[in-house]
Amino acid sequence: MALDGAGWHPAAWRHHDARPGELFSAGYWTGLAAEAERGLLDFLTIEDSLGLQSSRHEEADGRADQVRGRLDAVLLAARIAPATSRIGLVPTATTTHTEPFHVAIGIATVDHVSHGRAGWRAQISARHAEAGHFGRRTFPVLTADGYDDPALAGHVADLFAEAEDAVEVARRLWDSWEDGAVIRDVPTGRYVDRDKLHYIDFQGRWFGVRGPSITPRPPQGRPIVAALAHGPVPYGFAARAADVVFVTPRDKDDARSIVDQIRAAEAEAGRAEGRLRIFADLEVHLEASARAAADRKARLDELDGAAHVPDVTVFTGTPGGLAGLLLDWREAGLDGYRLRPGVLPSDLAAVTRGVVPALQAAGAFRGAYEAATLRGLLGLAHPANRYAAARG
Repeated sequence: MALDGAGWHPAAWRHHDARPGELFSAGYWTGLAAEAERGLLDFLTIEDSLGLQSSRHEEADGRADQVRGRLDAVLLAARIAPATSRIGLVPTATTTHTEPFHVAIGIATVDHVSHGRAGWRAQISARHAEAGHFGRRTFPVLTADGYDDPALAGHVADLFAEAEDAVEVARRLWDSWEDGAVIRDVPTGRYVDRDKLHYIDFQGRWFGVRGPSITPRPPQGRPIVAALAHGPVPYGFAARAADVVFVTPRDKDDARSIVDQIRAAEAEAGRAEGRLRIFADLEVHLEASARAAADRKARLDELDGAAHVPDVTVFTGTPGGLAGLLLDWREAGLDGYRLRPGVLPSDLAAVTRGVVPALQAAGAFRGAYEAATLRGLLGLAHPANRYAAARG
């Protein structure tokens, strides 16, 4: 489940079931997480960015009739963690302008306080305006069709290469404390086994990080890394650096094509981290009838002043209809789905109380959580510590 403000439709905050006055409260987010966990979902993601939301590709749009502003996703995940017990928590944190050391210890902290349920959606920040917040680099102005410009395409490719280094640094930092490095031996006065702490000595094009981390190794060893990918460059990034990739197919055939492209990117990368989990993103508007769902989407479009056409397929229909689509698209080789509720909390509840029971009736969804960690829910093994293996 992908959580963002009042929902993914830009006029969602004006829907009668929305709670716009609570968007900056902890209770709103813990309530959403509790509902998602009630539905036995694998994980929830929390959106974030370094700039205000905008209906334009690059510049702030100046609109005052849409939700603007958000809470820090990593801090929200840390707050949600003690209010939940099984669902995974995957906040977004940018790899651009942000020190990987800080991201690594933040995600490690979420993993500790959640007892092994943390992930990280690694995201680049390519916008010119966002670079202006930091003053260390100057970025070109992007436009929706500007990626065909070789200079802009090179800029984006560099940001993904930097993101790959940032993920590698984070994983090395998570390994920089071996499992069992904290011994707390009161009789001898030894709190840590210093031989189990390691410098990572990473030196790359964009930064150098010596380590070790200031946070002991996370319970999962390495929290999962997720990425959203729309094309070949991010597919390659995900194949080399992520555990889970969110893709945006138009239909079942397109999903099959995307899965083939990502598997080819994995083979080209010589992937050693285990098979990448591929989840399809869908925006969902759910009502008791398909007509009611379409009418609700049309009313929101009218309130916003234009048809809402996001970067993903939009499903308008019933929970049972959505369950049928998910079962059908599964044949394309997808491992799962990340659903973007058009309106919160109503579409989230329609998933947990309508879609999930339909999938359970089809024998396609769990009846109880079978693992206590996010890696366990996704079928990913606890990774060996690279420094312990080298030392031993």
